[in-house]
Amino acid sequence: MPIGKSIRVFLADSTVSGIRYAELVNWTGQAVACPRSRLTELTSWPEASKPGVYLLFEARLGDSKPLAYIGESENVTERLTTHDRLKEFWNEVVIFTSKDENLTKAHVKFLEATLVGLTRRADRYELENGNTPPESSLPRADRDAMAEFTENIRMVLGTLGYPILEPLLKATIPVAQPSGSTPQELARKSSAIDLTFKVNNLLAHGTLTDEGFVLKKGSQVSKFNTDSAAQRVVKVKEQLVADGRLVAQDDHLVLQEDFLLSSSSYAAVMVAGTSRSGPQSWISSDGRTLKSIEDAAVNDA
Repeated sequence: MPIGKSIRVFLADSTVSGIRYAELVNWTGQAVACPRSRLTELTSWPEASKPGVYLLFEARLGDSKPLAYIGESENVTERLTTHDRLKEFWNEVVIFTSKDENLTKAHVKFLEATLVGLTRRADRYELENGNTPPESSLPRADRDAMAEFTENIRMVLGTLGYPILEPLLKATIPVAQPSGSTPQELARKSSAIDLTFKVNNLLAHGTLTDEGFVLKKGSQVSKFNTDSAAQRVVKVKEQLVADGRLVAQDDHLVLQEDFLLSSSSYAAVMVAGTSRSGPQSWISSDGRTLKSIEDAAVNDA
């Protein structure tokens, strides 16, 4: 069972868009988030002038993947003010250093390589990094310590609004449950169930997550949209085609990667190209509609 964590965020000037300092309780690591427009103020933050890793983030614009860059330095503030400030795309940086002096150059290079690899696998951002940097050689104990450090970075980044290391889909569970499972337990697990939607010779797969509804890679999508289709969804579909994430195949489109939408209905509209009810459209392999699964969760709560 996962253990709860406490994260403290200090707003330096009482604004959520200004400089923020974040830390996990009982963790030697620390984070400083800073808008690009206030980069010069980092010189007064000793927490940012240590060996560490940093992530440059582009503001999310429309439905295109935002850009990001991951780097490391023995003095992050100096690196940012003399080099990476010249990169044009980013509007905020998040820096991770240690409260003690135990984070070395080898450690931060290892963290950089790990973060780049995890970001590429999560596939939420377009990385400006060219190649994945090689991992530095560390003793086994240090590698385990950096694995824990990385996990804490993941949690802090997500809390600050950057789920760059979070895969859209966790491991799914089969619909067939152990005989001892109660209806309430099944309802709690419903968000991991694979759901399908069949319409007009199209077949799409998806699943509920804590963030919304994920339309899965390989789903077939209508090329056409009726007037009843939500214009918000139509615009998203057009952007996915322009980005190459929806590719024409025969008389339909095929999704090239998992894609997050805010609701099951939006996902159904994207697939069908017409107005649809998601809870009524998406079906589990045992024949239950998403609506029946959600109703069960409410009744058994």
